[in-house]
Amino acid sequence: MTKQFQFPRDHLEGLDKKSLVDLILEMNQQMLQMAEEIQVLKDQLAKHSGNSGKPPSSDGLKKKPAPKSLRKKGQRKSGGQPGHEGHTLTMVPDPDHIVLHSVVSCPQCMSDLSDVEAVGVEKRQVFDVPPLKLEVTEHQAEVKCCPDCGEHIKGTFPVGVTQPVQYGSRLKAQAVYLNGYQLLPWARICQLFGDFYGHQPSQALVLSANTTLEEQITPTLDMIQAQLIREDVVHCDESGLRVEGKLNWLHSMGTETLTYDAVHRKRGQDAMNDIGLLPRLQGRAVHDAWASYFTFDNCQHALCNAHHLRELTFVEEQYEQTWATDLINLLLDIKAEVDQTTDAMSLPPERLAHYQQFYDDVIQQGFEANPPPEIPPPKKRGRQKQSKPKNLLDRLKQHNAETLAFMYDFRVPFDNNLAERDVRMIKVKQKVSGAFRTRTGAETFCAIRSYISTVRKQGGDVMQALHDAFSGNPFIPACLPE
Repeated sequence: MTKQFQFPRDHLEGLDKKSLVDLILEMNQQMLQMAEEIQVLKDQLAKHSGNSGKPPSSDGLKKKPAPKSLRKKGQRKSGGQPGHEGHTLTMVPDPDHIVLHSVVSCPQCMSDLSDVEAVGVEKRQVFDVPPLKLEVTEHQAEVKCCPDCGEHIKGTFPVGVTQPVQYGSRLKAQAVYLNGYQLLPWARICQLFGDFYGHQPSQALVLSANTTLEEQITPTLDMIQAQLIREDVVHCDESGLRVEGKLNWLHSMGTETLTYDAVHRKRGQDAMNDIGLLPRLQGRAVHDAWASYFTFDNCQHALCNAHHLRELTFVEEQYEQTWATDLINLLLDIKAEVDQTTDAMSLPPERLAHYQQFYDDVIQQGFEANPPPEIPPPKKRGRQKQSKPKNLLDRLKQHNAETLAFMYDFRVPFDNNLAERDVRMIKVKQKVSGAFRTRTGAETFCAIRSYISTVRKQGGDVMQALHDAFSGNPFIPACLPE
């Protein structure tokens, strides 16, 4: 607690010089401490989704002013560009139904045209869905009596037909898709089926379908993990997830064609070891500089520059330091040149040297504007507190190579947006449902989400892949070349 100073004038006038000096020094120390606390509070108030890692939902109803765009203005107008292939409905040559609208009379003279041969037709096609209803297929297995031995022999039912009355795999696939990908709660899925099909199943259908699918897609999940550890670049992210009323963590790893999600009680190194992908990763992990990632030296690392741009914007706005502006422009300039270089896997050596020197100079300017804090008193324990700009500068200097990896190796992306997109829908799921009541439910959801996301990334038919999984033939991702 901050010590309170309040002395009447006559008390101060009665103090000797040494006592006054001691009092002023003590008050000065308190003012410095208060200034640090005020700065921390001002920093907290100034942070929003545009200049930090906070999600847009944390901005509240009183939205912050729209952050200035870091994109440079292009020469093209917004909207579709010349040569862009549109997606407008086009007529099909073989429609499912043809309805002929005959001309029976002339509206001008009222002549009867019923027997007059048509000289042409004008076509208009309507794309719609047919009336929806459940179809019931009855499977009948013959029972015959063998004339030789007298045994009663019964025909074999198809695989999966195990009960006298049950739901089929296509309805189960729809239930899993609506719950695991479109994030509808169980009750609303059953209501939707009632409205669409005129038959409302119990919520147990969704639970049973999810559990069955998780068992069936085990080979797919194993293949996803086996391929991820061999990828050149893998995007990693983690986010809080409430399970059984407690904070857990979703860990996501993915590429342009693969997704693997897992839930764990911890966020850091223990969780990553238990999941088992990062310790075996052979390529490069792209992430947001969470310290636990750097404990794995079996792989290379790259940092998300979208995070850096937001943090630099915060320093630019809150501390008004020009080095942050310079570094923002530098990173965007490098990105623009990388995007324009299409016939190589790296920038030319002279451009690399130029940008590397520019980067080092800007970082040095930042350190000059943010000197290290004074040495704390000997009795004060723990790591010394630093300002936000100084912490950012330390990271940018220490992980120089990881920050600029995208210009040395074009396989490395500028940001980690792919992983953030994979995580985003799971956060939406949490907003819809609040939390997972059981750990088994959370693990099942992550498994199904990994399966569906991978199918979609690889251009597969999601509904068909779900149906195939229920039939014992799950989608298997395309293998990487050796």
